[in-house]
Amino acid sequence: MSRHRFHGDPERFDVLAAFVADRFPAARYVADVAGGQGMLSRVLRKKYGLEAEVVDPRGWALKGVPARSDYYTAAMADYYDLIIGLHPDEATRPVVESAAVRDVLIVPCCNFWDRDVKLGQQDLIDEIMAYHRGRGGQAEQVGLGFRGPKNQALLLTPGGAGSAAVQ
Repeated sequence: MSRHRFHGDPERFDVLAAFVADRFPAARYVADVAGGQGMLSRVLRKKYGLEAEVVDPRGWALKGVPARSDYYTAAMADYYDLIIGLHPDEATRPVVESAAVRDVLIVPCCNFWDRDVKLGQQDLIDEIMAYHRGRGGQAEQVGLGFRGPKNQALLLTPGGAGSAAVQ
């Protein structure tokens, strides 16, 4: 049993890391946006050999987990091969905007997409997919194998050639 305490299903880190390794085999540099303590980055690094780092202004990362204590912006996407937002809260929009240039895996939770419109989980997912597709990108919804209800992921890829993740 882990000595670290997290909200939600603790299996989500292993499940998501395995999904990333399987679905994005060419990814090397990964941003774990709003990654909190960095458990996802730790698993990606130790188990799959990826160069993952947390980008989170709170600066709470576990010892040994690379972290940038900064607010994530879509302009940072050029540095990474893959942007991950596992329940990214206020970083939801910049994570999605990153999909204009990079593959994105986002598991949205709370509605930080549009504070003027009340959106449930599926409505939020539908809005994000419509937004990204409206910009010429591809979007796919995937259920992940950990306890929900916030276990629905979106795979967002840039429009045109250049991304091999979502066909």
